[in-house]
Amino acid sequence: MKTAIVTDSTAYIPKEVRDKWNIHMIPLHVIFGNEVYEEEVDLDWQQFYQMVKTNELPTTSQPPIGQFVELFERLSKDYDAVISIHLSSGISGTYQGAVTASTMVDGIKVFPFDSEISCMVQGFYALEAAEWASRGEEPEKILARLEELKKDARAYFMVDDLSHLQRGGRLSGAAAFIGSLLQVKPLLHFVDKVIVPFEKIRTRKKALKRIADLLGEDAKLGGHYQAVIIHANREEEANQWKAELEKLYPNVEFSIGYFGAVIGTHLGEGSMGMGWIKK
Repeated sequence: MKTAIVTDSTAYIPKEVRDKWNIHMIPLHVIFGNEVYEEEVDLDWQQFYQMVKTNELPTTSQPPIGQFVELFERLSKDYDAVISIHLSSGISGTYQGAVTASTMVDGIKVFPFDSEISCMVQGFYALEAAEWASRGEEPEKILARLEELKKDARAYFMVDDLSHLQRGGRLSGAAAFIGSLLQVKPLLHFVDKVIVPFEKIRTRKKALKRIADLLGEDAKLGGHYQAVIIHANREEEANQWKAELEKLYPNVEFSIGYFGAVIGTHLGEGSMGMGWIKK
């Protein structure tokens, strides 16, 4: 059975990697004033962080259902099935768009998958699915593997300022931080598909150390882990952190990812995080 793998732009998988693994990408939209950009198609993360310096903060929107239908119909010419992997349904309607579109196409079976997360951890699912699909595994078996990965997936991130998340309605349970926003670096994570506070930490340095310690708690249990350091226009800092962590955790394979335009709109420049899965 020939299975296509689809994800959306918020997985932030570099184009050359998507091309290598034949992963199809559907872009979310970023709107600056009257201009609409397709994320990762005509707006990369470097361009985005330059633009927000001189423009009002943009808004974001999920892909139109017609875009999903068009892609699925095109894939139906060469594939028997599609696994469509998307950012958490708790923060975006993108997954639901894939579900709706799946009922509107004939000749191909579509399996939408809610990653319950975003960024390169979502990308890890897409890459794993693509690897299994390349071996001709059945879609149900691939989905079972993704559910298995989900059990051990973790992601924590720190924002400099919660106002972006609050403005966009992407943060639940933020009341504990109100009134002390300027004094803390909130550590956040996903619970039940939505972003919630994990801990209040006083400094950026301590916040990053806490994330590293959380990785360490998992890494010391043994096994091989794949981790990604994710930054919002802080590439140099991310590379330095990676070098430090590689010395501490030899059983973890580290890479660098980024908060692109859509997620960056809601987190703000300067945010840092890390996610990992057990391989």
